[in-house]
Amino acid sequence: MPTSSASDAPAETAASKTPAASGGVQSLERAFDLLERMADAGGEVGLSELSASSGLPLPTIHRLMRTLVACGYVRQQANRRYSLGPRLIRLGESASRLLGTWARPYLARLVEETGETANMALLDGDEIVYVAQVPSKHSMRMFTEVGRRVLPHSTGVGKALLAHASPDEVRALLARTGMPAATEKTITTPEGFLAALDDVRRTGYAVDDNEQEIGVRCLAVPVPDSPTAAAISISGPAGRVTEAATDKIVPVLQQVAVELSAALASATPGS
Repeated sequence: MPTSSASDAPAETAASKTPAASGGVQSLERAFDLLERMADAGGEVGLSELSASSGLPLPTIHRLMRTLVACGYVRQQANRRYSLGPRLIRLGESASRLLGTWARPYLARLVEETGETANMALLDGDEIVYVAQVPSKHSMRMFTEVGRRVLPHSTGVGKALLAHASPDEVRALLARTGMPAATEKTITTPEGFLAALDDVRRTGYAVDDNEQEIGVRCLAVPVPDSPTAAAISISGPAGRVTEAATDKIVPVLQQVAVELSAALASATPGS
């Protein structure tokens, strides 16, 4: 990848997410910063938008984007805007698998302390994907296949992951996915789901109360400051995951989420 010319060097501003003085290669730092800004903008942007948000001059951005296009990490659209490229998919899938591997010891601790199956899930596009699970030791236990995809509106992890999205973003997602009823208790209206998200923000945890499967309750919390939005949960028979059990389980979930967040941060370069 080409390095930036001396004439571009002073263009780093406070708006840039990655400091140039970190000892890394400046052009690499800038290229990854642009990819993250593209992701933050929904995956498609124009050069002028990137220049405004990053503080970099247009010639520098154009040169970096040209390299990213040549490598397959960015694609230029017919309208001259740029979108994230297909080559990133393989990297993302591999990173998701690793994220699940790193999470397993923390999920195992959840199982030990709560007795129920523990899961980790990510929001991938408009769907929830389960990336890790440690099963309960009970003979009657819940099982969700790693890699399984479900819609967010009927899951505890979905509520945890969307709790801090704007109402407009949530409504747009629900309009794209629809809100089919998995059970008679599934929330099937945007207003009902937004009210459930209010509850998540108020209490600090999400509940799937027989909404994905009758007889199953799930408690979920987001992993704070995760490099990609993630949530962990426990799931079990409604007869075990009662209201009384919830009071004991939620603090454990929240503590493990904080510890997992710290572990992921320590594994992130530059943190």
